[in-house]
Amino acid sequence: MRGLTLYARSRHAPASLAVVLISAATVWALARIGGGGGGTGDPRLSTLVLAAGATAFSAGLGGQDTALDRTAAIRWIPRRAAHVLLCGALIGSVLLAVQTLSGQSASPAFAVRNSAGLMGLVAIGAAWCGVRYAWIPAFAWLSVSLAVSVAVPPATDTATQVLTWMLLPPDTAPGMWTAVVLTVVGVGVYAVRGPKR
Repeated sequence: MRGLTLYARSRHAPASLAVVLISAATVWALARIGGGGGGTGDPRLSTLVLAAGATAFSAGLGGQDTALDRTAAIRWIPRRAAHVLLCGALIGSVLLAVQTLSGQSASPAFAVRNSAGLMGLVAIGAAWCGVRYAWIPAFAWLSVSLAVSVAVPPATDTATQVLTWMLLPPDTAPGMWTAVVLTVVGVGVYAVRGPKR
């Protein structure tokens, strides 16, 4: 158990979890205060909570010394994969807990799809850009999705649905497959390569 505690501390897990909880509570409090068109049932708010969580946990996708991580006598591939998937599960759980506590109808399928896809994006970012900039792919995709959803009426073409997968209902096939591909590619690349130096 001591090894797991040390690993969690070295990956900034307590601080990241605190940021996830605070950001979720803040977004939902602002949604309640603001009311109006962006109410608490808005998928953009749920996605914002999940994206904030993925960004917070992206800081822990690398240790203090990446060279040490690569040379340590530890099987890193399953550990890295488990790390990304566990972070996704925590983010989704926090969203569902906040929705349930605020009296909303919670959508586990939406939370699972988006938290897994967003963690896949930050894992791709860690392997491609390094831990410091691991949040960039998730933030960029979220920004484009929000811009497209505001500028373009709900579209049924596949390209637009892939682009706005985070905001679609969970039973939409292009949204689900986009999240699955991002999760598999992100977890796979990060687990094998680790974070960029």
